[in-house]
Amino acid sequence: MHPILSSRRRLLLYLAVCLVFGTLLAGFVSYAGGATLEWSLAFAVPLAVVLGFQSLAVWYLARRLPIDDTSPSRLAASWLAAAAVNVSAWTVLGLGWMSMLIGETTERTAAAARIWPLLVLTGTLGFFVAVLGHYLLDAFERSRAAERLALELEVHAREAELRSLKAQLDPHFLFNSLNSVAALIGTDAVAARRMCFLMAGFFRKSLALGRREAIPLAEELYLAEAFLAIEEVRFGTRLRSSFEVDEDALTLAVPPLVLQPLVENAVHHGVAHLIEGGVVRVRAGRRGDRLELEVENPCDPERPQSRGTGLGLANVRQRLEALYQHRAALEVEGTDDRYRVRVLLPVAAA
Repeated sequence: MHPILSSRRRLLLYLAVCLVFGTLLAGFVSYAGGATLEWSLAFAVPLAVVLGFQSLAVWYLARRLPIDDTSPSRLAASWLAAAAVNVSAWTVLGLGWMSMLIGETTERTAAAARIWPLLVLTGTLGFFVAVLGHYLLDAFERSRAAERLALELEVHAREAELRSLKAQLDPHFLFNSLNSVAALIGTDAVAARRMCFLMAGFFRKSLALGRREAIPLAEELYLAEAFLAIEEVRFGTRLRSSFEVDEDALTLAVPPLVLQPLVENAVHHGVAHLIEGGVVRVRAGRRGDRLELEVENPCDPERPQSRGTGLGLANVRQRLEALYQHRAALEVEGTDDRYRVRVLLPVAAA
């Protein structure tokens, strides 16, 4: 469908341009032909509207003759032929419309002799203005189509990246959890069994939430608490947790499983290396136009280098970049005895 006809706003604007053109043509007719302004308006305005709709066909020819992919000779021949047909048809129509307005009088022949050169001139001018306008419109439409395609490709690429990152995250957590169960089986079978039940509930909940693009912070905190409950079976009193969460932040949106890798790191790379254990502190609150999530844990400055695959923080960082680009951030602060990870997200309701 013609882009002007597909939008009511564009159509009304196009009709306004035709009316302005018709008014100018009426002025020329009145001046050159000696007719009254009322008669000139009655003659020129309908003709201008007809020329406007007649020129809409230029769009389809402009699409078939792109400037950057058509030889100059073919362009010139095609548009000159189209102009001859268009202007001839409009001139004949204009003379017929003039005869209807004048009626059977002796002045009709003289009036036609004065009017037809003006019709040819203005018709030719209007046609080539329409050609230029349609080429500009075609360039605009192609540019918008290219932008839409680029945006769609970017969205698809980000969705594929997110699916890949989520696929990495779940096996990573499962691998570490199964290692924990294996460590307990030989020393405390009851605790290992309890841990298996807790893990089943955790995975059931996390898989349901993982299918969603965003969840309320309250549900994400539930997963973090469930994970810590699983780990407390293994570590006993060595592992303790603390949650400091602002009430007004509980309904804000976060990506699923954004806290769990941070809490997991706090346990396995922090508390696990301390004989006396420690407290994993989770804080959340709104800070202006951002939601701030923070996980803090004690650490042993002389702990051995981790042999893990390092997917936790890297996964969270990549997910944030894919979802929010520069609107989100992951900050890491480490001292000799403390380790803190802070996630900043744009505020959005879940």
